[in-house]
Amino acid sequence: MSVEITMTADVVGLTKVAPVSRRGFMSATAAVAAGYTLAAGPVRAEVITTDTADLQAGDARIKVGSEEMPAYFARPAGNTKAPVIIVAMEIFGLHEYIKDVTRRLAKLGAFAVAPDYYFRKGMDLTKITDIKDLLSIVNAKPDAELLSDLDATVAWAGSQGGDTARLGIIGFCRGGRTVWEYAAHSGTLKAGVAFYGPPVDAPNPLWPKSPLQLAPEMKAPVLGLYGGADTGIPVAQVEQFKAALEQNKKTAEFKIYPGAPHGFHADYRSSYRKGAAEDAWKQAQAWFKKYGVLS
Repeated sequence: MSVEITMTADVVGLTKVAPVSRRGFMSATAAVAAGYTLAAGPVRAEVITTDTADLQAGDARIKVGSEEMPAYFARPAGNTKAPVIIVAMEIFGLHEYIKDVTRRLAKLGAFAVAPDYYFRKGMDLTKITDIKDLLSIVNAKPDAELLSDLDATVAWAGSQGGDTARLGIIGFCRGGRTVWEYAAHSGTLKAGVAFYGPPVDAPNPLWPKSPLQLAPEMKAPVLGLYGGADTGIPVAQVEQFKAALEQNKKTAEFKIYPGAPHGFHADYRSSYRKGAAEDAWKQAQAWFKKYGVLS
């Protein structure tokens, strides 16, 4: 199997979840109309929906080199010095779940920005339904380019009045890996929260070091939130990562939710586990407050 379509740990975890009946799920037509991807399977009818009351929210274009990267942002209306939190998406693109998370963070007082850093391929990832077609795009994203895109996102948020001195990042699945990678890269990041980000990568020359290999280089405190029943990321691997960070005297905490699968926070998917998701969200808020991102 080529590097491009290698089944990475995050993809294994999200595809190997116990099947569910179609009861309680939107039709494919309704799901697409609501802005959700179909690549991860049927979309739950009871998704969390966050409104834009008292928010400024919408699409943006971020300058990256000679190009413009699409993004979605949400911030408290009238707050010109809100802390900046980057939202690192799953492999499915900038669809409604990621946009809703961005609005949830804005309701907490943040200037949240979700950059679409896969834009260079010219494909709308939210419209792709075959996982292998997605992997050929997302696995071809070089880490160096990804990190540069995130730096550009921070610079853009600062140019829009965001307080980049209080910078955070949160990510889910592949975006969870992005959190760990960015925590090793950025000297200005205050804190990160990684939802089930793989500590170990599949072989890929475009990804020089996995989060585990970057343990000695972590520059910001990160909270790792993982599922005890994740079929792609074994608990033993998470414990190995935790030990490596402790050995290198890095600030990190982990919480593993027994019985929770990969994607337990994704309220649009069958992997959603309400109890674990709600607790993890509280933990994320507390982490950002502890390290001065949120007030």
